[in-house]
Amino acid sequence: MKVSEQSKASSQLAGTVAAKEKLRVAKMVASTFGRFDLAQRARLLGRLLASVGPLALKVVSGGVFAKYVRHARSREIPVSLEDAARASSSQVRDLVLYVEQSDPSQVEKLLAAVSEEEAIVAPAINRRPDKVSVKI
Repeated sequence: MKVSEQSKASSQLAGTVAAKEKLRVAKMVASTFGRFDLAQRARLLGRLLASVGPLALKVVSGGVFAKYVRHARSREIPVSLEDAARASSSQVRDLVLYVEQSDPSQVEKLLAAVSEEEAIVAPAINRRPDKVSVKI
């Protein structure tokens, strides 16, 4: 194999690894979204939607976020609890993938926000009445 062919193969491999990493991050955010309560979903969705421009709001996930175009370019877009409840994990995954392509630094901020929300959610899940242990 020539040096240029090796370089091309290495470049293709790096691209494949990067694409898989992006998909993994998007899947992680989407699955975490499904565990949040509605208020947390609305906040996360608002942050995600604020990370994209008006055109993306019209096209990502088949245009389901087009109603937020008038809020485009805001720091955070207000999302109702009803809209947060209707948003699917696959729509959130599509949105994360788009954000990651357009501005990878936004994904780092998003992951930090998700980590903060997870820190709030995990103790609440562990305190569910069906998981309470009583010492006698």
